[in-house]
Amino acid sequence: MHASTIRAAHWGALAITLIWLILAGVIYSAWVWYENTQRESLVPYAGHGGELVIPRHTDGHFYVKGEVNHAPVNFMIDTGATAVSVNHEQAAQAKLPSGHAVTIQTANGSVPGELVHGVPVRAGHLVYNDTLVVRGLVGLPSDQALLGQSFLMQFNIELREREMILRPRD
Repeated sequence: MHASTIRAAHWGALAITLIWLILAGVIYSAWVWYENTQRESLVPYAGHGGELVIPRHTDGHFYVKGEVNHAPVNFMIDTGATAVSVNHEQAAQAKLPSGHAVTIQTANGSVPGELVHGVPVRAGHLVYNDTLVVRGLVGLPSDQALLGQSFLMQFNIELREREMILRPRD
């Protein structure tokens, strides 16, 4: 082989590599843009008549920012949970008082906890000031709490394919 043929092969390989790198960069940029757009569209919002519309997240769950005793939390909605549940760190941040000792039955087994009555809870713009809250949540990320039936039963719930709507009861 001639030196010019070898040089042309090297330049050709370099050109193909550069094209693939540029293509990968474009695809990655498009993916990041799409993920950010999807994330922005998943923000809960107030609908007509005071309802809270919560889009379904890509993992199939519903999430909403809120408060427990005026301390901020990120709720995952769990219609199968009896009560609003927080971990010990969130309970301390919310300055929840001690409650009645109970054993909490979870999907991962039994854990000790405490029932605290009369706690103000907010999800989005909806508030219920006499909520039963359980201290002792385990198994979720440390910044996440469960929004269970002790709050949810105060509202009418409509579940659609891509959203959950909480409506104040008359």
